Parts: sequence; structure tokens; C-alpha cells
Amino acid sequence: MAEKLLYMGSDEAFAKTLSKSNLFDVEVVSSAYIASKIIYKSGLIYAIVCDDTIKGITPYDFYKEIFSTIYFRGIPFIIVQTDKLTLEEKQKALKEKIDDVYTKPVLLEDLERRLQFIKKWKTKKLAFKKMHKDKNELSVPFMKRAFDIVFASVILLLLSPLFLLVIILLKLESKGPVFYSSKRVGMGYKIFDFYKFRSMYVDADKRLKELSHLNQYNDDTAEKKEDNTIKNSTENINAEDTVLVGDEETISEAEFILSQRDKKEKAFVKIKNDPRITKVGRFIRKTSIDELPQLVNVLKGDMSIVGNRPIPLYEAEVLTSDEYSTRFMAPAGITGLWQVTKRGKADMSNEERKQLDNTYAQNYSFWGDIKLLLRTAKALLQTEDV
Repeated sequence: MAEKLLYMGSDEAFAKTLSKSNLFDVEVVSSAYIASKIIYKSGLIYAIVCDDTIKGITPYDFYKEIFSTIYFRGIPFIIVQTDKLTLEEKQKALKEKIDDVYTKPVLLEDLERRLQFIKKWKTKKLAFKKMHKDKNELSVPFMKRAFDIVFASVILLLLSPLFLLVIILLKLESKGPVFYSSKRVGMGYKIFDFYKFRSMYVDADKRLKELSHLNQYNDDTAEKKEDNTIKNSTENINAEDTVLVGDEETISEAEFILSQRDKKEKAFVKIKNDPRITKVGRFIRKTSIDELPQLVNVLKGDMSIVGNRPIPLYEAEVLTSDEYSTRFMAPAGITGLWQVTKRGKADMSNEERKQLDNTYAQNYSFWGDIKLLLRTAKALLQTEDV
């Protein structure tokens, strides 16, 4: 028996597309009021697809109303809209915890796969919270959080003279702000401002494309294909294009999409002997001093001392696959399992990072974190910056 998919909207063409599904029994409703009655009456809804022109209420308000009830939180909720999706709308959707937003036209096969993945993810997340007896949101265990606050406070106090020295050196070497901030995605897909000491020249983002051939995560064959694709297809990109914000870099959304067509899940960027990095920046990266401002993130509750590295928004979008989503069950951290396991080695692969992040999320504990913290001290003596 097919699962029930509830489509909220009046787009007949889109409803006809959904009706062709072999996986779902599609029920179409034209108003939020009718949809609410169906959901509360039966509750047997596999997923909800909501048009942005639904009558009576916005999709975001409807989501808040329905999913305030714990019973319905395992239901995937996707918004479909006619207009192009902007970066601000993507950020809003992530902040409001909407599962996904599509722009019409939508390929039925893609939508089906996405709904199946979201269902598995939500089921896994709810089971995780139940196991940890957490009825609300994913949260950091009490002992881990208490340690984070004490440790971060002490280190910030002890290293305040070092902070001052780094600030002076950065100002003397190059123009630009001392601190760098970017949007990152952490535990439970929470978005927050991520802090570091600036280690690159202020025009670093403009030089990323010309240095793409140095990316250690590149596949040589795919790289050559991508270079030709971007060269032939991005000539019309202009200042009005949507911009994706990464780690000390910004790239055009159009350029990013083109690159992803030829390279599956290639979101990590690491360039050996990167010329965009300042002399002071290279030193503070090798010694991990550039990470110290994240102690403020720890005090704010955005991160933990030990955890999985928080990733930029566009990486979170690209890498939310079945085999990778488990990593978001763990707190975001300054240091973690993959840093101490692979630090100093140039053969770090994308897949290895995924597996190490997932392993940490499935097994982390207070005493395990203490062991990783001790191993971090040893790893810092190695020369490869990560």
C-alpha cells in the first residue's frame, strides 16, 4: 500500500506531476484549514509538500503550528515555490527548520528520493533523542557542557596576552579585520556565526577559482572536466547572482552548481601551500592559534571543545546524504576525531572525514572527549595545518 503524500496548493500541473508517483498516494488540498483537519484526524501522513501560495497562511506559519506537536515531527515538510530561491530564503528555511525548499519545475524522482531521505533522517533523529531522553531539541550532555564552560573560560583568561599579540601582528602585516566570521551549521543543523582569527588576505575569495587545480580533494579527471565547464558556462555570471558563503571565501551559486554537476559531493576545499594565506596566518594555522576565537562560540553554546567541525551552509546542503547525516547528531567542536586521527597526513579523503565524523557522533562520551583533547595536544606538534 502506497504512503500518503499531502500536497497543499492549487497548482494543477504540479499536482498532476505528483499523481504520477508510484511511491505515494497523493491527496491534494487547497487550504491550510483542510490540511490541518486531515493531519489531526488521521496523523497517517508520510510527508507534506506545501506550495508557497497556499491560502490562509504562509508555509512557515503552518509548519510552526503543526510541528509544535511532537507527534508530527517525524513528517517531512517541503516547500515548493515558483520564484528563484535566494540565499536569504535558504537561510530562513534552515533557521526555521524547514526540511527543504524546491523551485518549480520539480523532477518527481528527485523529490521522491529527497522525501525518503528526510523520513529516514527524522526517524533516526527522533530515535536518538528518545535514547538520550531528550523530548525537545538535541542538546549537549550536562557534564560535557559544564566542562566546556570551565575549560573555555580558563583558556581565554590565560591566553589573553597571546590574543593581544596576534591582533597586533595581523594588523601590522595586512589590512583588514582581525577576526573572521562566517555562517556555519552544527548540531541538529543549527546555524550560527563561527569565529576565527583572519589568516588570509582580504581578497582571498577572488583568487579561489584560479587556484582550484591545487585543491587536494579534487579528482584529476573530474577537475579537468569542471574547468572546461566553468570556463564555458560562467561568462554571464554577474553581481546579481546568489552568493554562497564558505570558510573565508564566497562563490557564486551558479558557479558552485556547475562544479557540482561534474563532481559528486566535492565540497571540501584544501590547498597545500595556499598563497592566499598571510605569513602570520600560516603560523597561526599550523599552531591552531587561528581557532582560539571559537572559545567564544563555546561559551555561547554554539560549539563544544570536542566535536565534529561545523561546516559552511553550502557544504551542509550538498553533504546531507544518508551516509553523512549522522554527523549532525553530535555537537560542533573546535577539535575532534578526524583532526587527531589524520592531522599531518596529506592523504585525507572526503570519505574518511565522513566516516570519522559519523563514528564520533555515534560513540562520543565525556571521557572519550578527554582522551581526544589529550591527543589533540600531541597532534598540534605536527606540521600539517588542517
